[in-house]
Amino acid sequence: MTERNVRVRFAPSPTGPLHIGGVRTALYNYLLARKLGGTMILRIEDTDQNRFVPGAEQYILEALAWCGIVIDEGVGVGGPHAPYKQSERKPMYRQYADQLIADGFAYYAFDTPEELDAMRARLQAAKVPNPQYNSITRTQMRNSLTLPEDETQALLDAGTAYVIRLKVPRKEEIRFQDMIRGWVVVHSSAVDDKVLMKSDGMPTYHLANIVDDHLMDISHVIRGEEWLPSAPLHVLLYRYLGWESTMPQFAHLPLLLKPDGTGKLSKRDGDRLGFPVFPLEWHGIDGETGEPTVSRGYREDGYLPEALVNFLAFLGWNPGTAQEIFSMDELIEAFAIDRVSKSPAKFDQNKAKWYNEHYLRAKPNAELAPYLLEALAAHGLSCTPEKAAQIVGVMKERVSFPQDFWQEAKYFFDAPMEYDATVVAKKWTPQVADALAAYADALPGAPIASAEGLKNLFNQTVEAQGLKPGQVLQALRVAVTGAAAGPDLFETLVILGTDEVAGRLHTAVERLGAPAA
Repeated sequence: MTERNVRVRFAPSPTGPLHIGGVRTALYNYLLARKLGGTMILRIEDTDQNRFVPGAEQYILEALAWCGIVIDEGVGVGGPHAPYKQSERKPMYRQYADQLIADGFAYYAFDTPEELDAMRARLQAAKVPNPQYNSITRTQMRNSLTLPEDETQALLDAGTAYVIRLKVPRKEEIRFQDMIRGWVVVHSSAVDDKVLMKSDGMPTYHLANIVDDHLMDISHVIRGEEWLPSAPLHVLLYRYLGWESTMPQFAHLPLLLKPDGTGKLSKRDGDRLGFPVFPLEWHGIDGETGEPTVSRGYREDGYLPEALVNFLAFLGWNPGTAQEIFSMDELIEAFAIDRVSKSPAKFDQNKAKWYNEHYLRAKPNAELAPYLLEALAAHGLSCTPEKAAQIVGVMKERVSFPQDFWQEAKYFFDAPMEYDATVVAKKWTPQVADALAAYADALPGAPIASAEGLKNLFNQTVEAQGLKPGQVLQALRVAVTGAAAGPDLFETLVILGTDEVAGRLHTAVERLGAPAA
């Protein structure tokens, strides 16, 4: 017997933007597939047409591509099991529902919405904690288990609306092994008779999911913890359809919690705390007002995809070492599903920012220069790619996001109009102004091309004025940049050029006070 090929699937519903938790699920599927030489499949589960949102499917494809999660087979790629949208697979599900009925594992239910409401009201009045259609309540409802066979057939022939429900056994332990949680045991009394086929002929998620996973030969189902309560139902479906021997291995991922750990992370939490919960910006419509809305995305907020991926990988998984920085290839090599935690993971936005800072600083200056050039163009400014690379090179230790380069680097293109008042009050004296004026006079035409050379000239000039360099250094920075702090000062002077620096120094001396006579 040959070992089974590894085939995993990410199966989102196109009901809106992809939540960051969904991206993590896709990532873990992808890492396992690549680690074990398997196939990554994308399937769109759109059986609930009422919740379909235009643009959501394309958003999913774009988000996965941006994160570097490569789809081998499925929507947008194709493959031997097409189509990969459940709405396009509708005709194939009915036969399996019919098979379950024929084998006594499912039944027709003709209950009207009013009858279902009345059933729930009776159960609530009887203080039943979780009213549901199950092995007990079905005996009092209008279905093919309680109606005579001829009456059931007459209702079907007359076109009476019905759903098909799974017939869950009354007293049975349902057990399966979860790759993260170990053995999971659920009593069938806790499982309701879920609808498998809706009255419009569309399958529910439960039936379509199982049929598709079987037909696509899925070997591992890695999904969020919110699907754990549905797993016993899915195990029954595999058993009743005769597919238990090829049932995929399950792994239910831990929840992503709010930063304070008090509940599941939601868009509202991101809005409240000031960070995105979607990989890309989402343009939608407010369900209540009908007005256009824009939700923030990690891409548009300035996060690098490799930083986001590294951050998400550690939300529930760890490599068992102190290493925190992993490329995608290194994640693939290190990933093991048994190192995924059962415990929920708190979403730490500061850690996401830390990862972004690391990846920004590790990038070559030439790769970062376009971010600054783009911002300059938007402000009607320009410089050479070489100069932009120099500027981001001295700035990247001080920024968290690419858009920060422009904010931090404005003074390279605009001489300061104002000067840090605290530094001026503490450091600006007539003697300091004299020293800066002397330095300005020494700069033009000086054969100096390095930060070290400019620093040496500064030290010599200041000492000739009877001062120590430390007494003048901060005033020099403020006179040239307007700010009290920044990147290496003499690297900054090199980029600005000696003529520009001399001009700024003379301007500052003139504005802040002339040298002593």
